[in-house]
Amino acid sequence: MFKNHPKGLLPAALANMGERFGFYTMMAILVLFLTSKFGLSNTAAGVIYSLFYCLIYLMALVGGIIADKTRNYKGTIQTGLIVMAIGYLLLAIPTPTPSPNKVLYLILSCIGLFVIALGNGLFKGNLQALVGQMYDNKTYSNKRDDGFSIFYMFINVGAIFAPFIAPGVREWWLNKHGFSYDSVLPELSHGFLNGTLSPEAEARFREIATEVSANGVPADLHQFANDYLNVFTTGFHYAFAIAILAMLISLVIYLANKKLLPDPRNIEAGSESQSEQAEITKMDVNEVRQRLYALFAVFAVVIFFWFSFHQNGLTLTYFAKDYTLLKLGSLNLTAEVFQSMNPFFVVFLTPIVIAIFGWLRSKGKEPSTPGKIAIGMGIAACAFILMAIGSFGLPTYNEVSAMGGLPESMRVTPFLLIFTYLILTIAELCISPLGLSFVSKVAPPRYQGIMQGCWLGATALGNLLLAIGAVLYEHIPIWATWTVFVAACLISMFTMLAMLRWLERVAK
Repeated sequence: MFKNHPKGLLPAALANMGERFGFYTMMAILVLFLTSKFGLSNTAAGVIYSLFYCLIYLMALVGGIIADKTRNYKGTIQTGLIVMAIGYLLLAIPTPTPSPNKVLYLILSCIGLFVIALGNGLFKGNLQALVGQMYDNKTYSNKRDDGFSIFYMFINVGAIFAPFIAPGVREWWLNKHGFSYDSVLPELSHGFLNGTLSPEAEARFREIATEVSANGVPADLHQFANDYLNVFTTGFHYAFAIAILAMLISLVIYLANKKLLPDPRNIEAGSESQSEQAEITKMDVNEVRQRLYALFAVFAVVIFFWFSFHQNGLTLTYFAKDYTLLKLGSLNLTAEVFQSMNPFFVVFLTPIVIAIFGWLRSKGKEPSTPGKIAIGMGIAACAFILMAIGSFGLPTYNEVSAMGGLPESMRVTPFLLIFTYLILTIAELCISPLGLSFVSKVAPPRYQGIMQGCWLGATALGNLLLAIGAVLYEHIPIWATWTVFVAACLISMFTMLAMLRWLERVAK
């Protein structure tokens, strides 16, 4: 797979794989942590989630500027890994639940999230920029799309296992204290303690409390609610500690292989690639301007895609918790586990997608990189069409909440989410790694880091809109929520198709 690719591709992918493992360990549980830890509504948790996810990518722009100004990409990447580990440490320290001072502890958690976002910004875009610089060499330039697809596949290997680790740690901690898992019980516990449950929901709370307690019917339901919430969220705190270990492993891999990665300072000082670099930097002002216009046009379009696609950690996770049957035959599932579907399909499908595009290339029929991105947006629309059809007729979230949770007989098959993630992953493979490839190819040499940061900045703006999904989820029929994302993906697709010839011309 790595034949005919730069030697630095594998260590770069492995370093990013460890970082992504830690990151997705956290992202698999973040909104569920916020709702169970602080009793936040889906909308409030969604706002924090979207702001954090926005910062993750917005800080990449800051990291890109720092690396471009200092030309010290490697040092910036190394600092990012250390800063992220500190952020995860802040989240991993257990604090009592229900919180004696909810505002204070929520602020402390948000500070931890900000530190993670800062570290990620120093790391993520700059490592991608170095991968792109490997393919500036004419020996490897025709392998750029495949190289980024391989890089993207490897970082998702880490993400496959992350959604299993976090709930696994939580399950272990619950079992250790005589409890078992129930997806709606934290919300019901907060409602019981606050006195906001309907009579039907309170009856459901008493029933579930008996089912999850190893010692039978709880004598004091108030004490049970406090104990269950504290144990449940402490398990999440310990899961965040796994992310610290992942950061350290990633740091070791990076330091051991740092010499295999390109260093722009050496290129500029004079290296084997100096003649190639001189040829590239002769680019006139008009060409630079056209390239930047093309990049910003693509950045604007993908905002709508990311607004839809990154619902996997928000509304799709809520849907798994509230509407999906968490059983597959004799196998008991958790809401977080569905997030492993996306990285699993990335790893499984990447070689297939590369082979298909390679076959089309041999026939002279391979779509251009912008064309592949447009195709991916259309495929993403199909995924949300499936969700809209599968959700039609389900009660609204407010109706489900008043019932104390949807009975198993009314829940949808887990295959609805599994097939949705499959389709979304095919779309992602046509957009995310190829978008990185497009940016690295089109960006003027002196703006490599900042343009990778801008690509991630566009993702940040899309993520900032994620909270709209949480608002829709709570206030309109579920099928209508998915229809909004269908519209967003189709807008993205048709806009890309309208710009296709211009983008292809600039990319040459």
